[in-house]
Amino acid sequence: MLFKDLWCFVLFLSIPLIFIFEKRRKPATLRFSTLSRIKLVNRPLRIQIREILLKGLRLLALICFILALARPQSVSSEREYESEGLDIMITLDLSGSMQAMDFQPANRLEVAKEEAKKFILGRQHDRIGLVVFASQSYTQCPLTLDYDVLIHLLEEVEMGRIKDGTAIGLAIANAVNRLRDSTAKSKVIILITDGANNAGNIDPLTAAEIAKGFGIRIYTIGVGKEGLVPFPVDDPLFGRRYVQAEVEMDEPSLKKIAATTGGIYFRARDAESLEEIYRTIDKLEKTKLKVKEYSTFDELFPYFLIPGLLSLILGVALENTILLKIP
Repeated sequence: MLFKDLWCFVLFLSIPLIFIFEKRRKPATLRFSTLSRIKLVNRPLRIQIREILLKGLRLLALICFILALARPQSVSSEREYESEGLDIMITLDLSGSMQAMDFQPANRLEVAKEEAKKFILGRQHDRIGLVVFASQSYTQCPLTLDYDVLIHLLEEVEMGRIKDGTAIGLAIANAVNRLRDSTAKSKVIILITDGANNAGNIDPLTAAEIAKGFGIRIYTIGVGKEGLVPFPVDDPLFGRRYVQAEVEMDEPSLKKIAATTGGIYFRARDAESLEEIYRTIDKLEKTKLKVKEYSTFDELFPYFLIPGLLSLILGVALENTILLKIP
């Protein structure tokens, strides 16, 4: 609710003046030879109630009249969005190497999921989907505007559901299949992996050429540090321990995939750099949006005027009937 004529609130300053004037006004009187005895008598409770009640009703009426005069209004808005449209498929590696703990305190997969979640929540009018892969690839979530559902499905992603391996070409093909019939102005794949293609029957560069044919741009992100990194190993005797191992990443192929489709290759060596990469992609892939807003105003002054009139009428009625004062 808003008030159209805010200047009317200045009238609240007149309320104390009105009551001061009323207090100074000389009431009807009767002359007595002496008032010394009368002053010792307490004022009857009825008289006290009369003054408090009548003043309260007059005060309430004044406040309601001023608020009604200020023209209170309720506003309802409608928006029409005209968007050029942007469809994004996030393609996430679930191979065993994503367990590496070089993104302390979490592993590569957990950090990749968390940063993907932030990226999703930063979008507003884009359809986003999720493809996961190891030795095989499947769609975890098709293109959707329901980000709550998408994030729930992203949180459910874990390693071990697919046989180990890294089928990058198959993952790209799966994501392309989800985007090929899209009528969006811009179609994007964000590929997140830490290895080299060693599974599937589709070559990654061939899949990139297919994506290019459908006008799909691929941003590739290689996650992980170079050299030896810690991997968790569950020992039946000594429990979980960590061993040092090296993961081979095919950076040249990831760069070619991105370059073929007009995208960019990024390297994320820690959680902060991965977050920055997502911010960069977010800036590069902005949806052009036109918003038309329509507002309707409903006058609410009767909600203040009617109680004010009722308070005034009730005060006058009481003053001249039940609470009638006789000098």
